[in-house]
Amino acid sequence: MGNVLADRIEETLRPIVGTVLASVSVDLESRRIGKSPDSLTRLDLEPIAENLVNQLRLVVGEDLARAAASKVRDLA
Repeated sequence: MGNVLADRIEETLRPIVGTVLASVSVDLESRRIGKSPDSLTRLDLEPIAENLVNQLRLVVGEDLARAAASKVRDLA
């Protein structure tokens, strides 16, 4: 990815969900808010974090999903 913020989101998610799902999550959540990963800004962190809770809940459970979303919000 060419966007530093997208890279940081992916790095934040990687220890929680692994490399592949972290990359897919950044791409998917960017598109859900109508953007590409390369165009993300700090203003996008909140909607991405909210979407991540719903997406990751099924994979890692409620607590880890909320923790991951919180870490993404803290990137602001």
